[in-house]
Parts: sequence; structure tokens; C-alpha cells
Amino acid sequence: MFGNKKTVDPSQDLKNQPVPAGQHLLEVEDLKMYFHTEEGVVRAVDGVSYTLDRGETLGVVGESGSGKSVTAMTMMGLIPMPPGKIEGGRVTYRGHDLLNMSEEEMQRVRGNDIAMIFQDPMTSLNPVYKIGKQVGEGLRLHRGYSKAEALKRATELLDLVGIPEPEKRVNEYPHQFSGGMRQRVMIAMALACDPDILIADEPTTALDVTIQAQILELMQEMQEKNGNAIIMITHDLGVVADMADKIMVMYAGRPVEFGTADEIFYESRHPYTWGLIRSIPEAAVDEKKPLTPIHGNPPALSNLPKGCVFAPRCPYATEKCHTERPDRFETGTGHYAACHYAGDDAFVVKNAPDTSRERAVSAAVLDLDDAKGGEA
Repeated sequence: MFGNKKTVDPSQDLKNQPVPAGQHLLEVEDLKMYFHTEEGVVRAVDGVSYTLDRGETLGVVGESGSGKSVTAMTMMGLIPMPPGKIEGGRVTYRGHDLLNMSEEEMQRVRGNDIAMIFQDPMTSLNPVYKIGKQVGEGLRLHRGYSKAEALKRATELLDLVGIPEPEKRVNEYPHQFSGGMRQRVMIAMALACDPDILIADEPTTALDVTIQAQILELMQEMQEKNGNAIIMITHDLGVVADMADKIMVMYAGRPVEFGTADEIFYESRHPYTWGLIRSIPEAAVDEKKPLTPIHGNPPALSNLPKGCVFAPRCPYATEKCHTERPDRFETGTGHYAACHYAGDDAFVVKNAPDTSRERAVSAAVLDLDDAKGGEA
């Protein structure tokens, strides 16, 4: 596909350029991505903002359809336009605006500076190519490796992510791998070029809890070794409880709460966040306790309710919630919640769940030492 070894100058990589003074590694400012369809305008991403630095992990949490994946794919330039259209905002990586880059420029960024692990490894891997060829593809494209060099490095990467007999497995096809193994292959592909930022889109979906714990531990080990930033996209707060530094809670395309992991678990101020916390199973020992679901369904993004988008499902909603869109209440530490009553301490104390990060971790992720012995 790539012919013979080609010359690539790594100094041209954006990740080797300094972050401008006063800026962050990644800055997302009021990003808006709408889809123009026959049914109307779908506001898939409607005003997302956050910053990220090297070594940090951001958890992006929300139900299906909340805009988590579309936000990441917009950053990566993977949304077809039309029907998609960027209606506003900026995405700045090391001082470079990703949204204004040409397709050729973005091809140099994808996989090299910013890499993404997609939701379903079986559909993300090409069934007709051997694993070694697919893992080494980015190395040949971005690093100029020869076929033999790429295969050797692919073998090392498979070993690094814990796949047994990597010399043998590198010559096998995706259907010969289990779900956990395929997810490890996806991580190996994403880490091949030592990206600055790793976007993990539901990396543990459809995996049993033992393999889930191993995958999360692997990502943390790679981050500690390489110092890269991670954006973890998930519907489960418990998944990010033990690894995220900051958490953004999204609902109907909008961020409804943002803060450090401690602030989200211990000091959350939005009813939707409370609903997500209450839906985490408790690790009960003596008795089983029922889950507390969030009643109702998310709204159609082409027909959002007037006022607060969560109001139709919120047990605390008032007339004001149904008629007026809430402003963000900020605590002064960067923690904010888009709720009319987020600044009412009495309301928060009365209704916020009794929660702890320890509960979320123990319920969602098995003890990592025990999980190491699990079969992938």
C-alpha cells in the first residue's frame, strides 16, 4: 500500500512543537456541530468547551445520543460535511486550529498526534488484512517504516498490550481474536506512533468486567509511561471514577456539568449527574439493592424542549425549568453546572445523592490485582 520505505521528518509533527505560552495542549471552545436533515437541524454538539494538558485524563460521560462521540469525531475531522456543519467554535491543538486544517494536514495529525480507539473493534478492524499489517500501517505512513520494520514493531506492540504469542498472532486475522484481544489490538494501533492525545470511545463496551479492568489498567500504564493525555468517552461514571482527573457530563449535545473527579462525585450540582451516580450499581454484600434509573428518554436533538433540556425527565423541575434555558453556575474553581438551582446550597444538600468515589470504583471495576489473572 505504501511501497518502499519513505522519508518522514518527525520534526514536522505537531506533537514535537511547543505549546504556546499561556495555552493548553488541547483547547475546545464553544464547539457546535449540527446536522442538517430533512427532519430538521440536529444539534448534536451544542457549545462544548474544555481544556486538556499532557498527563491528564478527561472523562466525557452521558447516555447514548448525548454528543460524546460526535464531539471527538468533529475534532478528528471525521464527520461528513454535509450533512454535518460546524456552526461555531474552535479546537486548538498546540496552538493550531484543527477545524481549519485541510484534509491532507489532518491525515498527518490522525494516528500520529491524536489517535482514537473506536467503539467496536470488530467493525474497526479490516477482516481481510492480518493484524500485523493493520497495527503497522500508521508506522509506515507517519514514520516511514519499511514493511519488515513495521511488522517487527507491531509484534512488540502486541506484546506490550498483553497479547500472548505475539510473533504468531501478528500473522492472524481479526476473527481469530476474542473481543478482549481485539480491543487490545485497537489500543496497540492507537499507541503505535506515541500520540500526544488518546481518545478512547467506549473502549470497554461489551467486555466482561475482568477484561474491562485489564483494559483500563493497560491504558493507565501506557499513560504513566508515555505521559500522553486521554479523553475517555463512556456512558458509565464508574468507568472513569478511578482514572479521570476531570469529568464533563453531557446531555442532549450540551455539557451540563464539568469539574474535577472529586467535584463530580462528591460535590455534583446537576440533577442529571445525580441520576448517573444513582444508577451505578452498589457493591452490596448482605443484601441486593435495586438500581435507581433515570426515567424517560433523551429528547430528539432535532426537537429540543424549550428551557432546560433535562427538564422533562428531572424530578425537581419547576415551571421556570420548562420555559427558561439555565445559565451555568460556576463555583470559582472551574466547576460548573447548567441548572437553575445549582447555586442553591439548600436544594443541593437536600437532593444530592450520598455518594463516594470508592463506591463507584468497587461497583464498576473489579480489583485490578484479581483482574490480572482473567482470561482475555
